[in-house]
Amino acid sequence: MDLHPLEVLRRPLITEKYTALQDQHKYAFEVHRKSNKKQIRDAVEFAFRVRVASVNVMNVQGKTRRAGLRTYTTARWKKAIVTLKQGERIEVFEGL
Repeated sequence: MDLHPLEVLRRPLITEKYTALQDQHKYAFEVHRKSNKKQIRDAVEFAFRVRVASVNVMNVQGKTRRAGLRTYTTARWKKAIVTLKQGERIEVFEGL
């Protein structure tokens, strides 16, 4: 599947856990479910003008939720932890 680099990255994951990883030059993103590591690497390099050292990908399963008597499952999604090369950083994350 051929995705445009800007379609691959859905949103950054900004939580206390992932903010702590920024000291190690690691950034977390929700990515398109059909994207692969190469596409994620290219998308981050294209969008933020940085050099990527490695990409780790996880598929997150949906959770079962209850609303009154009704139960439903939230959507599955894909998460990527991107490690940048030494000396690189993404400025957008720094100000949050």
